[in-house]
Amino acid sequence: MYWYTITPLDVLMFRDAKPFTPGERAWAGSIFPPNGHTIAGALRGIAGDPVNFHLKGVFLVHEDTLYFPRPLGFVGSTPLLPLDWMPDSPLSQGFWNPLQPCPLVKPRLERDGPREQDDELPQGYFYRQFLSSQAIATYLETGQIAKPNWLTQDQKAVKPWTVETRSHNSLDEGTRQVKDADGYFVENAVRMASGWSLAIAVNQLLEKTVIQLGGEGHRAILERCQPLEEQWKTIATLSDRNFKKSGKAIAYLVTPGVFERKQNQSQATCRAWPWEWKLAHAVNGNQKPGSLVSVATDKAVAISCRVRETESKQGQSKQSIPAPQVFAAPPGSLYYLNQPEPLFQDSHTAPHHVQRWRQLGYSELLWISHEDQ
Repeated sequence: MYWYTITPLDVLMFRDAKPFTPGERAWAGSIFPPNGHTIAGALRGIAGDPVNFHLKGVFLVHEDTLYFPRPLGFVGSTPLLPLDWMPDSPLSQGFWNPLQPCPLVKPRLERDGPREQDDELPQGYFYRQFLSSQAIATYLETGQIAKPNWLTQDQKAVKPWTVETRSHNSLDEGTRQVKDADGYFVENAVRMASGWSLAIAVNQLLEKTVIQLGGEGHRAILERCQPLEEQWKTIATLSDRNFKKSGKAIAYLVTPGVFERKQNQSQATCRAWPWEWKLAHAVNGNQKPGSLVSVATDKAVAISCRVRETESKQGQSKQSIPAPQVFAAPPGSLYYLNQPEPLFQDSHTAPHHVQRWRQLGYSELLWISHEDQ
């Protein structure tokens, strides 16, 4: 895999997967960072011949350093743990729904008196929403993220982009009235902070070039960045080592996780954790306990791509239609397991359309080995 930065030359526009028609819905939703389908589409625009790109990312980069979305299983800088993993917790006698993942709670305070609360934010500081590759490498090694790695006094480092709201309308000729057909709508443009770029890895060696990225033909510079290769290699090596260990583990999702399965009447259903990972607490004696203990996640990310015809009709060009929406677990989600488990998407026996999600960079997991304190 070859690592690249994508540096915008202007603002970027990425609409989300919500249906939108001017005149019916005045606000066009947006999403950032862009998903793997968007990046693959931009790369195909410069490839010429049809190419099945395999991607990793999308991540952020600043000064040749990779940045990953913050793990969601933290309150401030204090890590949360499943109640099942802390039998001496004062909350261990509480009731909770065994059909759902186990609740997450703070570790118990020291017995010799109150300690400084790790989640107290010093005045003038902010919590980062993206953490450097060095901080994540330490997290994979130790299971901890030091408080200084969370904090910054630079608001641009919290979320390194700003959203600019832009209105669109069209007037009837000779009047000051908005055309009914075009209507009036508003959408968001994203402007990245100075010095920040997107980062991806691709299975193809590409030349430095300008690509069209997102809506309305906005452009960005695609450029090779070799320092990112070593950073990813270090992190991937630590993750693989932790995955091979036995015992409790935490899976850290760094790209949107698409976990979809067809249910009754072939209805596709998405949820926040892989369907093949069964809950560790069985509700009756006929169930076989799995490894998944708990989940830390947030609002789902709506993703929509397009379905293109494989063959065009005589005298007509190939057509494409919007594909059904998919709801992905957000990057930063954490999964607490009694034993590491692989993804079905990585299996050679998985259908091609299932493997394709991983090939486009979705559901990328990093593994942390958890040792009882």
